[in-house]
Amino acid sequence: MAARGPDWAAYVDRLPRVVRELCEEWQLEVDGALLHGSTALVVPVASPTGPAMLKVAFPDDESEHEHLALQHWHGQGAVRLLRAGPGRSAMLLERLDTTDLSDLWDVEACEVVGGLYSSLHQPALPQLRTLTSYVARWTDRLAGLPRSAPLPRRLVEQAASLGRDLAGDAASEGLIIHGDLHYENVLATTRPDGPAWLVIDPKPMSGDPHYEVAPLLWNRWDELADGFGGVREGVRRRFHAVIDAAGLDEERARDWVVVRMLHNAMWELERHAHDGAAPPDGGFLTTCVTIAKAVQD
Repeated sequence: MAARGPDWAAYVDRLPRVVRELCEEWQLEVDGALLHGSTALVVPVASPTGPAMLKVAFPDDESEHEHLALQHWHGQGAVRLLRAGPGRSAMLLERLDTTDLSDLWDVEACEVVGGLYSSLHQPALPQLRTLTSYVARWTDRLAGLPRSAPLPRRLVEQAASLGRDLAGDAASEGLIIHGDLHYENVLATTRPDGPAWLVIDPKPMSGDPHYEVAPLLWNRWDELADGFGGVREGVRRRFHAVIDAAGLDEERARDWVVVRMLHNAMWELERHAHDGAAPPDGGFLTTCVTIAKAVQD
């Protein structure tokens, strides 16, 4: 993480002190191997109320309001927040199992996620940034890609048009959305009332539930090539499984998938244009285009 730049290096440098201070203040004892995702350190701890996880995140826009969303959900469909220290981007969370949805049949996993949406998509908190504010900026950048970009121009123009329409639609905000709800962000647990699947690591925004579908299509991508009917049919099976389980509007979900996949492709192109190193990942660009086309066939 420290190699990402000076802000990240400063975050890594202060982690030992922050964890020590929090353990002392919150009466925690480290009782397992330290874990990390792409933006946070997670420490298994024994707390006064039982086993828990101490999460200390990199302080960015995405993580700023995570504790507010978890607090609002009160453990319904999501990991339970036990304590928060927003000034240090820290949270004490209930400890869940390490089992995620990665090993479940992908269609069944999509149905699980679709079934969780109703618990999560509650009226948005006023502090949350809006999905539309992000999408408007990203769509302007997408529309500005040169015609020589290695993407079908018709698809770029379609996604830009849809993105502008969705960014200007009042229905594109107003509910809490997770923002990054894929298979590894749903963990198993057993509570007093029985086993459950719960989401972790939200990047909460005030947005549109239909925006949530796309990560279930691009993650576990390699499995689709070996699945029944090939990639196109595999994408469509996942897409229909989640929208049917969640009761989403098919056309609106499709539009958001197209927009989101072309935004992903744009970021891949921008990332390599800026660092001037290796060329963009052609396989990933192909994945983005394939998904955008598959949901429209």
